[in-house]
Amino acid sequence: MNVKVLLVDDEKDFTDTLGERLQARGFEVRTASSGDEGLALLKEKAPDVVILDVLMPGKDGVEVLREIKGLNPIVEVIMLTGHGTIETAIEGLKLGAYDYLLKPTDTGELVAKILRAYARKSEQEDRIRRAEIANIVAKRGW
Repeated sequence: MNVKVLLVDDEKDFTDTLGERLQARGFEVRTASSGDEGLALLKEKAPDVVILDVLMPGKDGVEVLREIKGLNPIVEVIMLTGHGTIETAIEGLKLGAYDYLLKPTDTGELVAKILRAYARKSEQEDRIRRAEIANIVAKRGW
């Protein structure tokens, strides 16, 4: 299992450190220091799971989440938030985020959420494939 993770956070030291921790656990990790950079990376090569900071200069996490879901609805997004922005994280859940975590985050807890988010994405992809196959079979009258 090669889970592709995109970390989007304006705190470069945080993304570098977390990226190294996730890579050490076998994840394929790319990092972005802004919402726009994250969106560009997503368009280039879609990840399985995005770890997205809520508070960033420029586009905030909620705006970026909206765009991610518009570009690729089955990419799972885990929001990272500080204590003062829990309401924003909840808004993110309403917009389709998989879950949220408070900063500073426990790496083990994040890894568990990434794996569950990846499993959900995989299940959605399987359902889509089965529906496409059923559609082809029905059209051909098999």
